[in-house]
Amino acid sequence: MTSIRIGLGALLLVCMNFISNAVGAEVRVLSSNAMREVLLDAAPNFEKISGHKVSMSFVGSVDILKRLREGDKNVDLIVLQVSSIDELVSEGIVVKDSRKDIARSLVGAAVRAGMPRPDISSGDALRRSLLATKSIVVSSGPSGAYMLSLFERMGIPRDQYIQAKPGVQTGTLVARGEAELCFQQVSELLPVKGIDFLGPLPVDVGHVTVFAGGLHSTAADPQTTSALMQYLVSPSVAPIIKAKGMEPAK
Repeated sequence: MTSIRIGLGALLLVCMNFISNAVGAEVRVLSSNAMREVLLDAAPNFEKISGHKVSMSFVGSVDILKRLREGDKNVDLIVLQVSSIDELVSEGIVVKDSRKDIARSLVGAAVRAGMPRPDISSGDALRRSLLATKSIVVSSGPSGAYMLSLFERMGIPRDQYIQAKPGVQTGTLVARGEAELCFQQVSELLPVKGIDFLGPLPVDVGHVTVFAGGLHSTAADPQTTSALMQYLVSPSVAPIIKAKGMEPAK
């Protein structure tokens, strides 16, 4: 059944591209780092099926918003958390009603490889582990914003944690010994070497971020860009999304 769904997804994409007037067009993607691994695996499949080219840039969410608001138009497809896509719609940067939700992501935790694994099995256990940890780092993106609010609610002293600079993976800081414990989107922690992934936050304090694609208002080829977005939400990409530690949005 899975292979049938994937085949139908690919057939739908091919049909969509027959409608497009563009032949061998290029879609320029500006994406959050959280979706990097998914897009790196999915884009070549889209290129093979459609005959179009996908060029991709991966930047921290803060820097993406800054670039777009400063007038960067060298992009066709923007991939960010839904709240940011919606903000960009309200600002006229993303085309209204073009948003397509791609993946649901959880916040995860990690320590340096070989180090003791703190207990994060429940909210109470997580709080105890946080209080016992001298140095914690969170991201500058949506996972970091959530963790900062969680630390405040839990009463974690401010001098025990820092926020990484935009675009910096917290896992790399922990792997280098610059912090004991880190938190970031699961999809951003899994590829990092030199760390032990502890798992997602416990359900009672967990947080879900939905990442979506949006069509830039000045996209050079809206039809082809829309075809790529349609492909990213098709059953063909669902196994890739799951393999990268996320879940399809629908």
